[in-house]
Amino acid sequence: MRAVKLLEPGELVTTTIPDDPEPGPSEALVAVRRVGICGTDLHAFHGRQTFFSYPRILGHELGVEVLAVGSEVASVSSGDRCALRPYLECGSCDACLRGLPNCCSHLAVLGVHADGGMRERMVVPADHLHPSPALSFDQLALVETLSVCGHAVVRGAPVSGERTLVIGAGPIGLGVSRWLIEGRVRPVVCDIRPERRAFAESWSGLESIAPGDDPVPAVREAFDGELPTLIFEATGSAASMTTAFSLAGQGGRLVFVGHAPVDISFHDPELHRRELTLLASRNATASDFLRSVALLEGGAVDVEPWLTDRCALADVPSVFPAWAAGTSAIYKPVVEV
Repeated sequence: MRAVKLLEPGELVTTTIPDDPEPGPSEALVAVRRVGICGTDLHAFHGRQTFFSYPRILGHELGVEVLAVGSEVASVSSGDRCALRPYLECGSCDACLRGLPNCCSHLAVLGVHADGGMRERMVVPADHLHPSPALSFDQLALVETLSVCGHAVVRGAPVSGERTLVIGAGPIGLGVSRWLIEGRVRPVVCDIRPERRAFAESWSGLESIAPGDDPVPAVREAFDGELPTLIFEATGSAASMTTAFSLAGQGGRLVFVGHAPVDISFHDPELHRRELTLLASRNATASDFLRSVALLEGGAVDVEPWLTDRCALADVPSVFPAWAAGTSAIYKPVVEV
């Protein structure tokens, strides 16, 4: 079958790979219909993705159609449209046994640690499929994005009306903002790019600010002279993650949604003086996926404006470099398989 493989940084090729075997008793064979492209894929293309090895078939934001199921599968049937939870946990390590499969010690994420969905078909664990007859394949491919955002908001534990800042107006930042609105929190969105700020305002109706050379005054102005007590850092920029410590108010919480492949430093006396809490957010859980499917089915989130670019699977090697260049007009590309 056809697939697109990242051989090394900057080198994507269309190739033919063997078909997966028939699904086992608890597995399903699915046809990949949509692949969302996110920062993970772009970082891998540039050689900057953590915990990544080459060659690799990319693709973890997936909308799929079930073709066949194993003998023990009752949760999905042939013909079902599904979002795929791409995190393959072991189920037996300490983290899994404590109900933290997203932090599994042996976690394999499709498209990162194991070959992903930039191919025509694949066999997957059936219990990682989340069916929805109401959602399009485009919407299903973005369930993973919204689930990562929803998980981050759960980690941050916002209080209704809390002063909240979201740094980064990309898909993760806006997804986090949407979940905050669901929890009766209206965040302020901060981004260095004016076109991203304009998109955030038009899509969500939220206030946005430019950080400037010194973001503290701009942030204080947005919160009537105070600093926010809850911050979500959604850029994955080491510089932004470092600066975020200075933007949190007394007793505040800082949630790193994005991550950078470098050390992040902070001034320890200031951390203690403010009694800040630093939280990391990794991937998402099955419950996050269920909530995201319900959010989309209920019409609370319109992701169609995010989808600025698309191409066919065979065209990925020629189109992807332009996506990876990071032009402001590109927001969320999708691949049609």
